[in-house]
Amino acid sequence: MELKGKKNKKFWNFKSLDKNQGELTLYGEISNETWWGDEVTPKEFKADLDNLGDVDTLNIYINSPGGDVFAGQTIYSILKRHKAQKNVYIDGLAASIASVIAMAGNTIFMPKNSMMMIHNPWTIGMGNAADFRKLAEDLDKIRESLIAAYENQSMLTRDEIIEIMDNETWLTAKECEEYGFCHVVEEEKKIAASVDMDVLGRYRNTPKALIQEPKPDNDVQENNQKSIKQKLLIELEL
Repeated sequence: MELKGKKNKKFWNFKSLDKNQGELTLYGEISNETWWGDEVTPKEFKADLDNLGDVDTLNIYINSPGGDVFAGQTIYSILKRHKAQKNVYIDGLAASIASVIAMAGNTIFMPKNSMMMIHNPWTIGMGNAADFRKLAEDLDKIRESLIAAYENQSMLTRDEIIEIMDNETWLTAKECEEYGFCHVVEEEKKIAASVDMDVLGRYRNTPKALIQEPKPDNDVQENNQKSIKQKLLIELEL
């Protein structure tokens, strides 16, 4: 949520390629603060999109471990309404709410070594029994909106989608193509993915390849020790 007198750091980047084409990059966490009750940041996102002009094609590049569900839902809705042909490229990982944003694409591309993760929304709460009952109801409503986004793209039934969400499922590009979550599986790419360990550490089925910390070379170990603890740069070659 935006603090008074301050602006949230943008986690998105729009770029105009020409009068007919635009580009959106969503790398890293989808907002580290909730958009619940935030009327300013969604308007900024839409304004940046509108500033591209009357583009016919919007290329969207995603490499994200997920993030705030309200931010992701809003971005999905804004992109879904846009008239441009939306080409979504999963550059490594589209996990959690980032996978929902990907569903806004008309055509979704995934390299063979990329992944998508789908699960139920969850949160941390505090309060009395009534508060927690209300929280559970809210989560159920949020889940319905996520199911609808997946149903809009997928060839799976509602029950099959729910099963995948219940199991926190990590899908390969080939599985995504089979289920209808992507349309084109491209050749394997060498992908440098900036992985937020705090986010990936919240999930129960995160593949070890994503969370295993590599050992740096001895000559750079001292310089890199602090940055490695904060954020891990790994190479996805699954």
